[in-house]
Amino acid sequence: MVIGTIFGQRKGHVWFCFQHHRLSTKPSLLLELSIPTHQLVQEMSSGTVRIALECDHSELSSCPLHSVPIWTMYCNGRKIGFATKRKATRHNRLMLKTMQSITVGAGMIPTGVGSSGSEEIMYMRANYEHVIGNSDYESFHLVNPDECAGQELSVYLMRSR
Repeated sequence: MVIGTIFGQRKGHVWFCFQHHRLSTKPSLLLELSIPTHQLVQEMSSGTVRIALECDHSELSSCPLHSVPIWTMYCNGRKIGFATKRKATRHNRLMLKTMQSITVGAGMIPTGVGSSGSEEIMYMRANYEHVIGNSDYESFHLVNPDECAGQELSVYLMRSR
């Protein structure tokens, strides 16, 4: 199990963070997705969301998946842009520190005094099952805490051949 956090400003792009420990402010993997936050929220309201991130095998065959710098991104089968691996900024680490006490949940984090509503950061944090298929495939699957039907979200990292 890993902790997965999806976050982003309402009018910004989505960030996806995986951590092995929720108390850590250093993510194991941090990706900036090209999908706008409001579009991902809309996709999630329909139920099942599958995000596939694909990289070219020939160019990056010796590179570990977590080190791939740029991915082609698909959401529910539609190509919607790219995802980029990022290093955590001071702002990212501060946001993760703010969320240390949250194990599972969704909500809004104000970005500071005097901020407008559009500056708030939307987030969803949950446990994910981390599956390593081989050196060319990994996936993360949202674990529903109450084991009932509901939000289903998976992220796939794939190196195409």
